Amino acid sequence: MASNVNPTVRRRRLGQELRRLRELKGMTAEEVAERLLVSQSKISRLENGRRSISQRDVRDLCGVYEVEDHRIVDSLMQMAKDSRQQGWWHAFGDIPYSVYIGLETEAASLRVYESLLVPGLLQTPGYAEAVIPGTVPELAPEPLEKRIQVRMRRQERVNDPKRPLRLWVVLDEAALRRVVGSHLIMREQLDHLVEMSHLPHVTVQVLPYDTGAHAGMSGTFSILEFDDASDSSVVYIEGVTSDLYLEKTNDVHKYTIMYEHLRAQALNADQSREFIAAASKRHADAMG
Repeated sequence: MASNVNPTVRRRRLGQELRRLRELKGMTAEEVAERLLVSQSKISRLENGRRSISQRDVRDLCGVYEVEDHRIVDSLMQMAKDSRQQGWWHAFGDIPYSVYIGLETEAASLRVYESLLVPGLLQTPGYAEAVIPGTVPELAPEPLEKRIQVRMRRQERVNDPKRPLRLWVVLDEAALRRVVGSHLIMREQLDHLVEMSHLPHVTVQVLPYDTGAHAGMSGTFSILEFDDASDSSVVYIEGVTSDLYLEKTNDVHKYTIMYEHLRAQALNADQSREFIAAASKRHADAMG
């Protein structure tokens, strides 16, 4: 159980280990909750890594599971302590998708399908400044500025010189045509997309309108994968009031198959660059 400075991933690994110990004991989450006089939902949140885990929680759970090896208990207690540390994103205050940022920061690869807008990791500052208040219209100036700063900071992960994120994006044509901010902002954004797509670890594919019906019409999603074998892949689906994280093998498999269909239906990388460049030119022409 090596140390990890990422608190989100740390909580997730700790939760997985606690779930394993519970299952070895042959107990249900409901039975554990009854023993500790807590809600079943608390046990579930501890195990899925969505809730901060205290050392007391670990001690109590290890007692219920009758873990006798002090080395295991001490290791889990240290993981709980590490999981309460703060990631870089906490310096920006209350970010509603902080769990996702923690996973993205640690991910080795990210596959994204977007139907309406350019993914945050590939947005220009001008596009971000226009799209965030457009999608969250009641956001006050200060939290708006913090969200823009966080979005720009997240992009450092794409070009990390030691460990660049392997990014694969399938983008619907609608995201290229919708005028976010202005035609100038869109032209700069699309030119940036073309530039980024030339990086060896970044792939951008476009789904033109004439593709017709496709696997992504049920909604946008992302698939995060990790280097560490103990970290299972995660499907992330962003919501308005809450986000969904799918980790069950069957769920991840279904979305992986969906993504393979999307990649097969989309234009290839070279065709996509030409398509995006043509869309950029249309925005430039619209400027007069």
